[in-house]
Amino acid sequence: MPNRAKVVVAYLDGRRLRGYTNDFSPVRDQFFLFPDGVESKPGDRGTPVRIAELKALFFVKDFAGNAAHTEGAGTAQLPGRRVEVIFSDGEKLIGSSVAYNPRNQGFFMQPADPTDNNERIFVVNRNVKQAKPI
Repeated sequence: MPNRAKVVVAYLDGRRLRGYTNDFSPVRDQFFLFPDGVESKPGDRGTPVRIAELKALFFVKDFAGNAAHTEGAGTAQLPGRRVEVIFSDGEKLIGSSVAYNPRNQGFFMQPADPTDNNERIFVVNRNVKQAKPI
């Protein structure tokens, strides 16, 4: 699959799916996920994922992650404005965004901690409890 991105899909109900996508767009209602470990056949479109059902979409470096990693305050100079996002389940993310707009479906942010397993995160606005510049 050319131009595929490694992602972790975080649903509002707590489920997390790992896989690949090659058609995500922040302006569309859905994208297709090819689950990790499942062989896809030529012409296979993957599993449809509706963005309205998500908390966020994490574009990751590695599926295994690092369970021992602790979130740092972040010292990297990132483009955009620093933002703190708090989800309704209490999860908090700190990073930077060049395109935060609460009226859009969502926005991309880059984690403040350069050692984080996430390369970037698409945050779904309608499912955020609070997002504020810091």
